Amino acid sequence: MVLARFAWLAGLIGTAIAATPAEWRSQSIYFLLTDRFARTDGSTTAACDTADRLDYIQGMGFTAIWITPVTGQLTEDTAYGYAYHGYWQQDIYALNENYGTADDLNALATALHARDMYLMVDVVANHLGYDGAASAVDYTKFNPFNSADYFHSYCPITDYTDQTMVEECWLGDDEVSLPDLDTDSTDVQDMWYDWVEAFVSNYSIDGLRVDTVKHVQQDFWTGYNDAAGVYCVGEVFDGDADYTCAYQDVMDGVLNYPIYYPLLAAFQSTSGSMTDLSDMINTVKSTCADSTLLGNFVENHDNPRFASVTDDMALAKNAAAFSIMSDGIPIIYAGQEQHYSGGADPANREALWLSGFDTDSELYQLIAKANGARNLAIAMGTNYTIYQNYAIYTDDNTIAMRKGYAGSQTITVLSNLGADGEEYSLSIPDSGFAAGVELTELVTCTSVTVDDSGDVPVAMASGEPRILYPTSLLGNSTLCSS
Repeated sequence: MVLARFAWLAGLIGTAIAATPAEWRSQSIYFLLTDRFARTDGSTTAACDTADRLDYIQGMGFTAIWITPVTGQLTEDTAYGYAYHGYWQQDIYALNENYGTADDLNALATALHARDMYLMVDVVANHLGYDGAASAVDYTKFNPFNSADYFHSYCPITDYTDQTMVEECWLGDDEVSLPDLDTDSTDVQDMWYDWVEAFVSNYSIDGLRVDTVKHVQQDFWTGYNDAAGVYCVGEVFDGDADYTCAYQDVMDGVLNYPIYYPLLAAFQSTSGSMTDLSDMINTVKSTCADSTLLGNFVENHDNPRFASVTDDMALAKNAAAFSIMSDGIPIIYAGQEQHYSGGADPANREALWLSGFDTDSELYQLIAKANGARNLAIAMGTNYTIYQNYAIYTDDNTIAMRKGYAGSQTITVLSNLGADGEEYSLSIPDSGFAAGVELTELVTCTSVTVDDSGDVPVAMASGEPRILYPTSLLGNSTLCSS
């Protein structure tokens, strides 16, 4: 059982240890498809004894995991395979038997909480799943939505600029249809609100990632988020900040798709625009209700992996460092740390066990450094997570960002010149540091002294990112200890 693979600490008593948006600001999330992470037999060529798998995740500095939906799925082998991903649910009151039992899910929560880590679970309220065409749906297969009366009448989405169509018509196709629930119905709303409250409570869940949010009318989500009683971050698959940020009025957070697109463009080649990325940082801050509650990412299971666009390791490091060191809650997708290169779904859903869980990989080590820097800044600074990141320097190939209040801020310098780029030096202005302050560059573990003008000298080489932090605040940190 997949859930059982995580749950070797089942003898401990598990309770949710935190759940509020304010507490989630400090977290860093490792996202995995529930059945793509590890196997029970310990094999890395087939698949895992997971007694040390949370060590693997925590070793990168992550404080939370997000797993894909665990509800009961359609059981048929469809034209697209089995419902391994969890987004084709049929019985919301059952758990996917291929993942494990209720005890297994509770044991996973317990194991995480024993490490002061959080559990986020993916949920779907927009639709159910059926093996076959919309015209042939047998609604009696669904629990509790066992009648066509609970659903919108079938229509395909043909125009994504028509919001009514997006909300009321169906996703899926004639191979696997996704019957669209009538979430305007008070009966449907009551069923969902009752369910999500019980689901979070029964399994000690700390937060929810909510699928297909833009396909449900906005006023549904306020009641859903309130009933959950924990931080909810919604998937609004759209890069328009005005459109996407509007959903933060009805939900704690949203995935930061407005940043995703200019972030990808900035680092997928040496000609990417740092100006566009800087501009979108400002746009999101001014448009979203709270940019510090957004979910930041450059890879997930719905978009091609970064390494499918470019195999340049330095560019991948810079993109990952941005996701971790900018505003919001970092999300790294399982396999990103191993430089997986799968393209569009389902090629981007590779099994992690095939990597051998390599903790020496370059991206594993870089992610550990960046998460370590962020975790230290949160621990040593005051209100670090609510200070809104901003770009203090840009040129054709570089962006430098500051986050944190004076004296305990981080300065992150990123380049898109790539691994073969020439070495160059910068003098970063507006750092907020006083002249003479000693900083440590945490990627290379070298010392830097702020100059008489308050500028920070930075040496860029091999296209690597740079993260600077006051040496005096490193304390007992192992980030740069021998």
